[in-house]
Amino acid sequence: MPRPRPASSPRDVALNCSTLLTELPVLERPTAARDAGFERIEFWWPFDSPTPTPQEIDDFVASVEEAGVQLVGLNLFAGDMPGGERGIVSHPGREKEFADNVAVVAALGERLGCRAFNALYGLRLEGQDPAAQDETALANLALAGKELARIGGTVLLEPVSGAESYPLKTAADALAVIAKVREAGADNISLLADFYHLAVNGDDVAAVIEEHAAEFGHIQIADAPGRGAPGTGDLPLREWIERSRALGYGGDVALEYKQDRATAFDWLAEPAVTAG
Repeated sequence: MPRPRPASSPRDVALNCSTLLTELPVLERPTAARDAGFERIEFWWPFDSPTPTPQEIDDFVASVEEAGVQLVGLNLFAGDMPGGERGIVSHPGREKEFADNVAVVAALGERLGCRAFNALYGLRLEGQDPAAQDETALANLALAGKELARIGGTVLLEPVSGAESYPLKTAADALAVIAKVREAGADNISLLADFYHLAVNGDDVAAVIEEHAAEFGHIQIADAPGRGAPGTGDLPLREWIERSRALGYGGDVALEYKQDRATAFDWLAEPAVTAG
């Protein structure tokens, strides 16, 4: 039996412009999102460098402002993502690169009204002491929290699937780090509950929602298997979203699935499927 869809309108969700609309150049995606009916968007880090030029920053800001959409989520620089990196938060020796990026992120967030910032933790590095990596991560996340607090921002920490050396795979993994960062004095850090990653990693998503929904900093969704649009897999996304809302989650739900532009939003035009 098909699962119910999690939303009936683009206005109910935010669109991730780094997993969707990828057929278009980055600066054209905010307008394409608006034309598809979305009012809120998010991006992974949209530049090649952790410290883009002032012109690159201005061009990105203009693309969002001219589209008339609201940026609700932004990733910090995550290293060479196409090359396999998944963040630099826990990478000793890259602290200055991280700090410089945080300063740029804070300035971008201030200009665009974005207040949620995802910091990918980074892979375990061969030959490096995991404890040293975790100490680096703690210092970096505390720094990010302090810098982003100036604009009322929240640092998000996310379990990720598909990368064996990424150490945060369950909500409990991420929440343990979050607790340490809060103990270090940065209270503005929260769990990014990506229901796809949690489910693929074997976490009990329903239990995570019951225990922590009111504390979520952000929600992202994709269906599984396949990481496609809602309805292409087996996850009860609508039930999970509705339960999160009922338990106090008041933030955005972002579409972070991967699908071609021609069919990516077909599910929004279909009649709602009811459970039964």
